[in-house]
Amino acid sequence: MTQEPTSSSAGADSSRGALDGLKVLDMSTLFAGPMCATLLGDYGAEVIKVENPRQPDAARGHGFQKDGTGLWWKTLGRNKKTVAVNLKDAAGADLIRSLVADVDIIVENFRPGVMAKWGLGYEALSEINPGLIVVSVTGFGQFGPKSNEPGFGTLAEAMSGFASMTGQPDGPPTLPPLALADSIAGIMGAFAAMTAVHSRLSDGQGQHIDMSLIEPMLSALGPQVSVFDQLGLVPKRLGNRSENNAPRNLYETADGRWLAVSTSSQSIAERVIELVGHGEYVEQEWFKSAKGRVEHADELDLAVATWVRTKSSHDALAAFREAHAAASLVYNAEDIIEDEQYNALGSVIDIDDQDLGPMKMLNVPFRMSHTPGRVEWTGRGHGQDTDEVLSGLGVDAETIADLRSRGVVS
Repeated sequence: MTQEPTSSSAGADSSRGALDGLKVLDMSTLFAGPMCATLLGDYGAEVIKVENPRQPDAARGHGFQKDGTGLWWKTLGRNKKTVAVNLKDAAGADLIRSLVADVDIIVENFRPGVMAKWGLGYEALSEINPGLIVVSVTGFGQFGPKSNEPGFGTLAEAMSGFASMTGQPDGPPTLPPLALADSIAGIMGAFAAMTAVHSRLSDGQGQHIDMSLIEPMLSALGPQVSVFDQLGLVPKRLGNRSENNAPRNLYETADGRWLAVSTSSQSIAERVIELVGHGEYVEQEWFKSAKGRVEHADELDLAVATWVRTKSSHDALAAFREAHAAASLVYNAEDIIEDEQYNALGSVIDIDDQDLGPMKMLNVPFRMSHTPGRVEWTGRGHGQDTDEVLSGLGVDAETIADLRSRGVVS
């Protein structure tokens, strides 16, 4: 079942995606590399997922499962054909080299030098296809003292400073309960790939993209390095507060829900404080700047928390909306599915999965007016499209059977 164009896509050409004509080999595992390839597939690229015949991508078994089927994989593997080829086998490497002649982008996350050892390094493959773009995702990059160490998102979240600035002021550093660094690197990887595709338009030349997990995560955390360099300050854990404005926090309602409040602009800050009955603060000189409000965060938080505590979540949210102030309840997955704004945007779709039947899934992450993305299918079985892909290379059924018997493909 494909995504129906949303109302915002009126006039769109739903028969093609923005990246139609691009072919991608996803040779990566787990999250960052596969997410990069998923984004490309969401917007029309043909993506072929390459896995080891004996060791499927570990992402298939991560997280919640139903009837032995990984639900995370269903999203991460969507819009991808799946083939199982042993890259360590010379015959398997030959199959990949045959595919490369017609491929635009490879996404891989082996340790530096591993692909080259199999004869599949960028230099060797670019001789076959000079326009080839290879996105190499590793923990620490292709060179440097840590480049050959195991690298995972958890380490990037620690090394970037994220964990040190996350958590309650009197608590320990806190890691995110999700693949945050991988997600950011995956998004950045898709951007890097399309940057290289644009560059290729001028000279036909592909390139090798060195994408670490630590650097995209670092870039997402703002000017902490510049702040330390210029002011000697290290960000502290603030809980749900912000260094940049106040009041900004989570406030508990009378019925036990939590209300998130932001006052990033001066006018919103004034509306919030007037709403909770403390308009006198607005006249204070310190209230007229974000810096001043942060210095008085305790009293501002007390004012907002005291007011919110007397209101039900429904009444508190309604009052904020009437005052044109910025607030939202803290959502869980059930709230997301029921939310009128997400429903208006089509952020969650219903799709038929070959293993689980009807299921809900997040839609593509942004809307394009002319060439919208779509979810064509969910994550497929291990090696499910091997025969189709190899047949497209001209490999006959007898040869495929021989390769399968030798464990080269499955």
